[in-house]
Amino acid sequence: MSRLQVVSGKGGTGKTTVAAALALALAAEGKRTLLVEVEGRQGIAQLFGTEALPYEERKIAVAPGGGEVYALAIDAELALLDYLQMFYKLGAAGRALRKLGAIDFATTVAPGVRDVLLTGKACEAVRRKDRSGRFVYDHVVMDAPPTGRVTRFLNVNDEVAGLARMGPVHHQAQSVMRVIKSPETAVHLVTLLEEMPVQETADGVEELRAAGLPVGNVLVNMVRPRLLDEDAVRAATAGAARADNGGAVRLEAGGAVRTEAGGAVRAPSGDRRADVARALAAAGVGGAEQLVDPLFAQAAEHARRVELEREQREALAKLRVPAYELPLLGGGVDLAGLYHLARELRRELGVSDA
Repeated sequence: MSRLQVVSGKGGTGKTTVAAALALALAAEGKRTLLVEVEGRQGIAQLFGTEALPYEERKIAVAPGGGEVYALAIDAELALLDYLQMFYKLGAAGRALRKLGAIDFATTVAPGVRDVLLTGKACEAVRRKDRSGRFVYDHVVMDAPPTGRVTRFLNVNDEVAGLARMGPVHHQAQSVMRVIKSPETAVHLVTLLEEMPVQETADGVEELRAAGLPVGNVLVNMVRPRLLDEDAVRAATAGAARADNGGAVRLEAGGAVRTEAGGAVRAPSGDRRADVARALAAAGVGGAEQLVDPLFAQAAEHARRVELEREQREALAKLRVPAYELPLLGGGVDLAGLYHLARELRRELGVSDA
């Protein structure tokens, strides 16, 4: 797999959760990953239940098989100080500039430079090697900005074109782009099986391709389980449309099912309302006749949800991008949930232990 894994997605899709789970998945069996945050939200610290991350690489989790996950919250101002020291040897002078507010001014007035610094720090971690010549990190996972601006964020060469056509900033941007536009990088988009997130994912894929950036996978998050098979879905849909039945049903002695108006239920094809009423009574459920309507209403709502999800899966298939699904965690996302999602990702993506 690519060594730089960029994870983006529409707000509310759980992109930070998926990025963290991916870092755990890639770290299994003795690997080492770096999970990078670039938006200053401290979402990674919250997920792993740790204190706020400083501007330094810190181990935050151990993966199955002894792998390690490190995390880094990149601060643009501190990254600029590193940059000034690296290229201009400004050490103390750079710190003085920060006290004067010049560093904050530079990263605010020139957002292209800010993006170069943020992406540059991640790319430096991708390329970094130890004394033996081995890469320090097997993979770097970036929790990137949302889909709507991830292309601009990654395409830093265009961002700095009007600011620096030569010199260290220009060379830094070129160095970053050599990593980001190479097979070393994959940009994954997190979505939900809902119309707006899927449309934003489609727009994001189009923008990434137009910019020549490497599209990885679509990761469909929070997928609800299928509670009914196809026959049951059709029956639920038929049961919801009960205009010919004259209203709520009533169960009589001997198992006869009648409407409140007294007529026998004449169910449309596929309507199992009478069967459900009898089954509830046979199971000893009290007030069975009052439960039929709410049960069929819930089943009909599930059937509508299944149809919506089918439509969204068809829309995603048209993107010609591999799509993988992650389950909805009913109890919310805690550390155990992250490890569960990591196992699902390893299975779905076929991550090798080698």
